[in-house]
Amino acid sequence: MKLNVFALFHLNLAFSSIEEEQRPEVVARCYWPLLRLPPAIRAPIAIEATGYTLESIAAVDPAWIAELRRLIGEGAIEFVGSGYAQIIGPLVPARVNEANLALGHAVYEHMLGVKPALALVNEQAYASGLVPLYRNAGYRAILMDWDNVAAHHPEWPSELKYHPQRAKGADGSEIALLWTHTMAFQKLQRLAHGDIEQRDYTAFVEAQRGREPRLLPLYSNDAEIFDFRPKRLATEEALNTGEWQIVADTWARLAASGRTQFLKPSDALVLTDNAAANQLLDLQSAAYPVPVKKQRKYNITRWAVSGRDDVAINASCQRIYEGLVCRNVADPAAWRELCYLWSSDFRTHITDTRWQRYRERLAAAEHVLAAPHAPLPVPSRAPAAKIEHKWIEIETPALSAVLNRRRGLAIQEIRARDDNRPPMLVSLLHGHFDVIDLQVDWYTGNCVFEAPGVPKITDLEWVAPRLYGDEATGDAVIETEVATPLGPIFKRLRFAAAAPRVEFDLVFAWREWGRGSLRLGHFLLNPQAFDHDRLAYTTHNGGRRAETFQMTKDFDHGKPISFLVSASTGLGLTEGTIDIGDDTRAFRVEVDRAVAPLIGLMNHERHGDTLFTRLMLSALELDETRKPDAVAAPRHFRFALNLAA
Repeated sequence: MKLNVFALFHLNLAFSSIEEEQRPEVVARCYWPLLRLPPAIRAPIAIEATGYTLESIAAVDPAWIAELRRLIGEGAIEFVGSGYAQIIGPLVPARVNEANLALGHAVYEHMLGVKPALALVNEQAYASGLVPLYRNAGYRAILMDWDNVAAHHPEWPSELKYHPQRAKGADGSEIALLWTHTMAFQKLQRLAHGDIEQRDYTAFVEAQRGREPRLLPLYSNDAEIFDFRPKRLATEEALNTGEWQIVADTWARLAASGRTQFLKPSDALVLTDNAAANQLLDLQSAAYPVPVKKQRKYNITRWAVSGRDDVAINASCQRIYEGLVCRNVADPAAWRELCYLWSSDFRTHITDTRWQRYRERLAAAEHVLAAPHAPLPVPSRAPAAKIEHKWIEIETPALSAVLNRRRGLAIQEIRARDDNRPPMLVSLLHGHFDVIDLQVDWYTGNCVFEAPGVPKITDLEWVAPRLYGDEATGDAVIETEVATPLGPIFKRLRFAAAAPRVEFDLVFAWREWGRGSLRLGHFLLNPQAFDHDRLAYTTHNGGRRAETFQMTKDFDHGKPISFLVSASTGLGLTEGTIDIGDDTRAFRVEVDRAVAPLIGLMNHERHGDTLFTRLMLSALELDETRKPDAVAAPRHFRFALNLAA
C-alpha cells in the first residue's frame, strides 16, 4: 500500500556548540545543500527555523534567504514556524511564549513573505497549556514527537502514529497534530553517517507500510549534522563522504518507486480518512507532564536546573520579564532580547567563548530592564527566645506547627488554626510504612544534595535556632544555620499571622556547586488527610491556563534515568505555583522565580491502603549538559507554603 511521507529539517544557528565564527561554514555545508534537495528528489520538503536563525543566516549569506523565499513561492519548500528564539515553552511564563510566537511571525513575514500555519514545538517540549497560545498566534497545527508521548500511553493503538491527530489543550481547545518520529529521523542520520546501509534504511521504510495508506515523517530533526560536525562530544561520528548526497540518492529512489509519495506537512494534515486518524488526544499524564523528544535523558531538567548555571540565568531572565511586565513595556526590541536570552542553547553545551558573551549580554540587559529582586536574608538582631528542647511548637493567629530541632527545623506537622482535620503536611518517621523501601524517616521542609560516589549532604542536623516575633506583622520567625561539608546553609522560616502561610528563605554559602541534585522543600502529604482516589496536582507549564493531573498511578519525577541523569521529568511552575489536594482540601506551594525558578518534582506511590506522596523543589539536577561554573556569591532560594490553595 502507498506510503505518504514528509521531511522536515530544523535549522538552528544558535546551536549550543557552534561558535559564531563557524556560521558561514554551516550555511555553506548544511543549508545550501538543503535547498538543493527538492529538485534532487523531485519532491517537496519542509524547513523550520526561528526568526533569530533567519536573521543570523541573512547576516552571513543573504542570498540563501532569497533562494529560500523563491523556493517557498514555487511550492518546493514549505516553511514551518516555531518562534523568534528556541525557547522551552513549558519553562517560561505564558506572556513570554506569546511574545516569542508573535516576534517569530514578524520575522517570517518580513524575510520570507509567509505566515506559517504549522509549528514545530521547540525541542518537542510540550504542554497542553501551550495549545491555545499556538492557536491564538495563528497556527492551525503543531508537530510533536510520537515515541516519548506514546510510551506513557500504553492504551493507545500503535496505528495512531501513522495518521494526523488532534491535541487537547488545557482550556478544552484543540489543535491539529502531526507526529514526528524519533526512530525515523535517527535512521536517516545513521544512514548518512555510514552506520547502516541503504538497504537497511529502505527496509525500515518498507516496514512502515500497512494495509491502508499511512503517513511517515521520514525526518524531523537538525540539518546541521549532515556534512558538518559541531565537535561537541568525543563520541561524535566522523564525517562520512557526501552525506547530503546519500540522503538525496536514497530519497530520490523512494520518490521514483511510485509507492512512496512525498508531501508537504500541510498536505499531510488532510489524510484523516482512516479510523485511527483525527483522534482527540491528551499528550500528557501525571507521570509525564512535559513530553520531550528523543531518549529519556532529554527532559526539561536539562534546560531548567542543569547546564553551566541554569537556575541563575533563568532567574535573571525572570527578573527581566518581571521588569517588562511591571513597567508595561511594549517595545518589541526589549521582548526580542528577552526571548533571545531565554533560548535553550545557552542552557546545554554552550562553548566557553559563547558562554562569556552570553553572560555579559545577560548582565547588560538585566541592568537596564530587570525588576529589583529580594536581597539575601541575613540573621536578625531582634530579641529571640532561647530554645533547648527537641520539639518546637509555633503558633500564630493563622496556623500552628511543630518543628524538629534535631532535624534542622524539619516540619513535623503544620495546620491552619481553624482546621481540626488531620494536618495536610507532616514528617513520617521510621517504621510508618511497611514497604521496605520506605522504612526510613521522611521529612517536610528539608534540603538534600546528592552526588555520585559521595555521601549525601542534608540539613537534618541538631541546630541552635533563634525564635522571635515580627512586631510589625505579628509573624513568628525562626532561623538557624546548618554546617555542611560544602559550607553553611542559612534557614529562615516565617510563620504568618494573617494567613496560614509559611515562607522559606534558604541561603547556601557553599564553596562549590558540583555535579549532583539539590532538592528542597520535600512537602510530604499526610496519608490520613486526603481522599487517595481524588488526589491531583495543578500548575502552569508555559500557558495561561493551569493544567490539572489526576494522580491515579504511581510515578516518580525525580527517579534517576541512569548514573548520568538524575531525574526523568519535572514541572515548569511557570506562574510560580502548584496546588496539590483532593476535592475537599488542598495546599499551595509558591516559588519566587525571580530569586530562583525552581522546578517541581512529584513522587506518588500507593501501597495498599496507605499513600506516599510528596513534592520536591529542584534547584539542581545532573545530566550530560552539567558543567559547573564558578559561583561568586551565596545562592538564595525562596518559596512559600499556603495551607489554603
